[in-house]
Amino acid sequence: MTRDLVARIGHAVLILIVLVVILFPLYWMVAASFKSADQLFRVPPPWLWSPTVAGYVDALANSGILRALGNSALVVGCAVLLGLMVGAPAAYGIARYQFRGRKEVWFWYVTNWMLVPVVILLPFYMTAVKLHLINNPIVLILVYQVFVVPLIIWLLVDQFRSVPVALEEAAQLDGLNRFTIFLRIALPLVKPGIAVAAILSGIFAWNDLLYAFVLTPSDSARTAPTIAMAYLGGYSVPWTKVMASSTMICAPVIIGGIIVHKYIARGLTLGAVK
Repeated sequence: MTRDLVARIGHAVLILIVLVVILFPLYWMVAASFKSADQLFRVPPPWLWSPTVAGYVDALANSGILRALGNSALVVGCAVLLGLMVGAPAAYGIARYQFRGRKEVWFWYVTNWMLVPVVILLPFYMTAVKLHLINNPIVLILVYQVFVVPLIIWLLVDQFRSVPVALEEAAQLDGLNRFTIFLRIALPLVKPGIAVAAILSGIFAWNDLLYAFVLTPSDSARTAPTIAMAYLGGYSVPWTKVMASSTMICAPVIIGGIIVHKYIARGLTLGAVK
């Protein structure tokens, strides 16, 4: 065997090990959702068993998971849309204009990710109480802008920098103003980057537990990730129901990621080569 072949085999084995480590918890969750309680806690665990959907039936009938999924879809969709409306023009301005404090503004957006969510949770909660927004999806849509907008700006600045300036200068010679150039030239050319920004920010918003658990505690306003928390009480935990609910919560993100994976690859590499 040549050294190159050995290196390729070693690389393939390493990738396989990483994939197993990453995907095994997901497999275990999905597999556990199709087991009964006695199968779930059997030692050693059975690798072949008769699947049952009792956990899904129980979750759909008694947990309000469908309503929570609908609440999450509404909140995440509106939060991402609002984030793009704010973040895309801001990223274009940082990428194209030279103004005093530009680096400081960019640094401020990027370092927002260093904020510990618990630190800003109390001010958000007190403000929501004063404005009577507790259990209102609007409060989550607004709070999620804290991390949605910085993420969108961080991803889109380099995307807009990759657009040739000559195209915009030619459009200006044709009489187009800056806003029209932004809408008709810059935005269409960075569609993959916009898709990536929307997908990643949507995933972060979808997975949020802390803000949703505190700001929307009622059953009618709960989002999907908080449903599993509702099971953790009393003297026993219905693990099959928890696993079934968790699978339904993760499914939209996983399926959506598979569908748009080509846009993710294009968007992450766009602007990497000048």
